Amino acid sequence: MPADLPTRPETGTDPAPGPDALAAARARMRTLATGYAAALPGRDTHSLMHGLDGVQLTFMPMGDRDGAFDPEHNVILINSRVRPERQRFTLAHEISHALLLGDDDLLSDLHDAFEGDRLEQVIETLCNVGAAALLMPTDLIAGMLARFGPTGRALGELARRADVSASTALYALAEHTDAPVLYAVCALTRAGSDDPDDGPAGKVLTVRVSGGAPGVKYSLRPGTPVPDDHPVAVALDTRLPIVQDSYVPFRSGRRMPAQVDAFPDRQRVLVSFRLPDRPAARDEA
Repeated sequence: MPADLPTRPETGTDPAPGPDALAAARARMRTLATGYAAALPGRDTHSLMHGLDGVQLTFMPMGDRDGAFDPEHNVILINSRVRPERQRFTLAHEISHALLLGDDDLLSDLHDAFEGDRLEQVIETLCNVGAAALLMPTDLIAGMLARFGPTGRALGELARRADVSASTALYALAEHTDAPVLYAVCALTRAGSDDPDDGPAGKVLTVRVSGGAPGVKYSLRPGTPVPDDHPVAVALDTRLPIVQDSYVPFRSGRRMPAQVDAFPDRQRVLVSFRLPDRPAARDEA
């Protein structure tokens, strides 16, 4: 959760900042988090807190909130009732809030470039960028891509080795992928439900989350059903990895040709869709 930030007066009617401002802020946040991580003795919970002098870590029930950083009392709060991998990412996210609040130049530039709800959204995005940099160093991601290529297997191995959720690993892997690839995590859900832990009756295979490499403008909406004869569904049924020329199953029924790499992992499938070329415009069907 974002910490309370100092407010600034209105600065006029300058045009809204473009994507370059956010890209620059992301790069600076990544550098900030990478520098912090380089001085850590490890990536476990205690080690992640090592560089925050005087900041306490407290686990407690927090209802629907995953965590928060309270700069006034120098404490990071983490919800004790969520999954350990979610706690781990939340801790890295809240540490990123602390790092951001400690960088006066970056914080000032953000206030100059953004305001209101957009400022809060950007800050949350930057803290996700920082969390990914803390938990998944560039050499780890590069190693997964070098060994497995931009595949579903690489996604699964990155999530396992960094001890993060598949969705967290997906965004980090996509950001470092040069090829025109769309990644997705697919899982069984009850028809009409977004919760994979719902009962067994009426379950369908749907997209849980997706994200593309830089330059890939297509995406798959959460909840998009996967046809029963698609390689992703076959991989789940057989529990065998599949690499096959097939298609991206957009919700609209449109089928974009792609090489599908489907890697089954427990009750889900980690997927990469290798597109024939880089799309020129956003299209989510």
